[in-house]
Amino acid sequence: MATPATKAHVISLYRQFLRNGNKFGAYNFRDYAIRRARDGFRTHMNETNPEKINQFIAKAEQDLKVVQRQASISSMFSSGDKLVIEQRAVRIASDN
Repeated sequence: MATPATKAHVISLYRQFLRNGNKFGAYNFRDYAIRRARDGFRTHMNETNPEKINQFIAKAEQDLKVVQRQASISSMFSSGDKLVIEQRAVRIASDN
């Protein structure tokens, strides 16, 4: 990253992606949003060109707005029923 402020901004964007990805009601969408954010940030982790970094940040900010809108809409229409895989994950976490 070019400057500490840029690095802090990128980390903030990454955390916002993860937080908003966790707000999806549907497991598949939630898992996809988190996985996509991780993969996208890891792909560009070693970029050193400041111009490209700024392009990636601008794209990430646009994508974050999309994720925020979709997560909001998803929470309005969630059924509340959990999939079997989600129920198992909760059981395992409570056993530890």
